[in-house]
Amino acid sequence: MMRKPDVTVIGGGLAGSETALTLGEAGVKVRLIECKPKQKSPAHTSDGYCELVCSNSLKSNDHLTAHGLLKRELRTLGSKVLEEADKCSVPAGSALAVDRLKFSAAVTARINACDNIEKVCETASSLGDGLTVIATGPLTISPLDGIIEKYFGSLHFYDAEAPIVSAESIDMSSAYFAARYGKGDDTDYLNCPLSKEEYEVFYNALVKAERADGHIPEKREIFEGCMPVEVMASRGRDALRFGPMKPVGLTDPRNGRRAYAVLQLRKENVAGDMYNLVGFQTNLKFGEQKRVFGLIPALKNAEYMRYGVMHRNTFIDAPKAIDACFRSLGRRDLFVAGQLSGVEGYVESVASGKSVALHVLELLRGREPEPLPNDTIIGALARYVSTENGNFQPMNANYGLLPPIDVRDKTERKRLMAARSDESIKKYTERHIWN
Repeated sequence: MMRKPDVTVIGGGLAGSETALTLGEAGVKVRLIECKPKQKSPAHTSDGYCELVCSNSLKSNDHLTAHGLLKRELRTLGSKVLEEADKCSVPAGSALAVDRLKFSAAVTARINACDNIEKVCETASSLGDGLTVIATGPLTISPLDGIIEKYFGSLHFYDAEAPIVSAESIDMSSAYFAARYGKGDDTDYLNCPLSKEEYEVFYNALVKAERADGHIPEKREIFEGCMPVEVMASRGRDALRFGPMKPVGLTDPRNGRRAYAVLQLRKENVAGDMYNLVGFQTNLKFGEQKRVFGLIPALKNAEYMRYGVMHRNTFIDAPKAIDACFRSLGRRDLFVAGQLSGVEGYVESVASGKSVALHVLELLRGREPEPLPNDTIIGALARYVSTENGNFQPMNANYGLLPPIDVRDKTERKRLMAARSDESIKKYTERHIWN
């Protein structure tokens, strides 16, 4: 029997796994409480830790993008989850995408191998005693969801998942491999082109298709980063052609021309026997997904390994509840990590989990936590979720969060911001010894 833990982590998603591994591998006794496999949310299917739900993409690795810079910061800080993601990557051009099953299995194995982490399978029914990290995610299960809402005050938005189809069911005579603008390997993305006539037929069917039963959220309740494709289409006939179906940067090698619209498919796993419909999150009824998406020539006989679904995500009213260390304003031994805290996205969740772990280590060593610098993506996200803005909504990593640099050229400005982040993270790590 493990002695009383130094820290309790509730939730085994990306944030909770990062927190538990960072603490456990630093010698801290951790109790990790996760309700799976005994109980699962409507969006979860696997038994392991660190399950990815909506997509297998962790977005760009290019440090001149905000998500790429965020990953570089996390690698500098020694993110455990990102280490496993890199090992389980699948080709995706300049993006980091992973084999979901292998990724979850790898993180689960690493957690199981850490003697300092006690694994408890149960549905949490309180905010815990002593140093506690709440990382139960946007699909927190009852009764904890009600407890969190009562204690912190909670908000919500709607999120959606994209379908996955089997590779063998794709009509390859109507598809071609190519990376946009030639970035990455030519086999990273499978492209499904449509002529203007084919797009018009598809578009008209999509906007009239029947959506799944249940509450239909208003547009203001839908998170922009995971907007259902049918909602996006309702904004205008060309909305998809400027969004997930944009043909720019893609030339069909079979005829040397650019199609009117293109749906990209991305490998879902290393084996390459499943493909994700990129940007096609949806709330259509399952039969409607098969019918409408089947109007795309390459998907006319597609076999769906998973249909798209929509679910409600919960997040706390963070500016009124936590500080820039993700620490509760009302209870100083309580932290909130992951999407529950108001950061939005897989890597952002990892970043919050890493931040919380480092701050908890500071407390355990008798020092007050110091927020990460505001000129880093991680620090800027922490500042955003802890600063009142009158209409708090979840936030992805983006350069707009960083203090500005007065340089006209956009690429040069981002390069300077990235260099500034590198220096700030280096100085921050030099001031702290966590292991």
